[in-house]
This record gives sequence, structure tokens and C-alpha cells, in this order.
Amino acid sequence: MFARFVSMRLKSGSLTEFDRILDKEVIPLLQRQKGFPAGNRPNEPERGEAVGISIWEQKENAESYNREKFPEVQQLLTKVLDGTPQVKTYEVSHSTIYKLTAHVTA
Repeated sequence: MFARFVSMRLKSGSLTEFDRILDKEVIPLLQRQKGFPAGNRPNEPERGEAVGISIWEQKENAESYNREKFPEVQQLLTKVLDGTPQVKTYEVSHSTIYKLTAHVTA
């Protein structure tokens, strides 16, 4: 499994619109991607920061998303971001994501 961490700086006063864009446009796009079992987005509104964390079954799934869909996501978020998102990808050696997914669907 692989994890993508996307750190973003939000424009002042844009958290509500950022959340709306994620909920209505970005997350549904992610859910349609091959190899995407889960993600989350911790926010630090007082500092104007947000982090998107997505988990991918295979490195190829994360790379395909980065190439084919992430530019679209960046475009959707342009009006609420201050600067360019910073992306880091990590190999996940241990995870409970499959246990959580199996428990929720059982």
C-alpha cells in the first residue's frame, strides 16, 4: 500500500468553501479511482492549513491518480488555496485499513 500526503495552505476565510469542494467534488472523484480504499483530511483552520491523506492499494494506482486526476483536483481547489499543494508519497508497511474496511462492510 501507498499513502499520499498533500499539504495545502488555505486562503483566509476559505475553509467552508474548501470543505464543500472536497465533499462534493474531490472525494467522489477519488472514490471512483482504482485502488483507492480510503482517505481523510485533517485541518488546522487556525493556521490556514489542511492535509489530504489518501491510501492506495498499489504504487501504480497512486501514480496514475497523480498523473491523470490530481491536476483536475488542483484546478477545483485553485480559488481556495494559497500556493501550490506539496505532495509526498510513502510506502505503507503496516496498516489496519483493511481490517477497518472489512469490519464496516461486515
